[in-house]
Amino acid sequence: MTTEAITAFVALFVVIDPIGLAPIFVALTQGVAPAARRAIAVRACAISLILLTLFGLAGEAVLGFLGISMPAFRIAGGILLFLTALDMLFERRTKRREDQAGGGNADPGDDPSIFPLATPLIAGPGAIATMILLTGQGSGDVAHLAMIHAVMAAVLACVLVMFLLGGVIERALGPTGIMVVTRLLGMLLAALSVQFVLNGLADLGILTL
Repeated sequence: MTTEAITAFVALFVVIDPIGLAPIFVALTQGVAPAARRAIAVRACAISLILLTLFGLAGEAVLGFLGISMPAFRIAGGILLFLTALDMLFERRTKRREDQAGGGNADPGDDPSIFPLATPLIAGPGAIATMILLTGQGSGDVAHLAMIHAVMAAVLACVLVMFLLGGVIERALGPTGIMVVTRLLGMLLAALSVQFVLNGLADLGILTL
């Protein structure tokens, strides 16, 4: 069981990548008040926990019930992530925040905790597929299911810690550093989104990678 737990932790940690998500979180919450940033971090991780638990318990049955294949889920997640990458590249998100600060009203639709943080960045197609595969190895054993979900919660705790350190990272980079990182991560997110789409097409047999 210990070996399985270590293997599951490594697999989920690599797929979710808490360290790599930290600068993305900083870029997506640039200019947000510390209290609001903490709330976004907690909300994103809590929603991710619910989503990954749901798919860990129900697995392919959920997607099958809705008539959604995993390749289709990858393609949809890739398209949505690409739109976020465009916002980061052209600073549309920053401009919206400046306008809202001037008017004194925040747009709840601009809250990144659900999209793109909870999904597809944290609980994305890769994490969901990994949960389905890991839980499926136990053949319905309750102890195995509990262990996999405990490991998943530990990885999400690592994500939360990295997110809560976002303010420290932001101060270390400064405004210019944040702008450079935001543009760079926008490019990386765009590439990642395209890879999601390509993987989905390859799974469908439409494309050979």
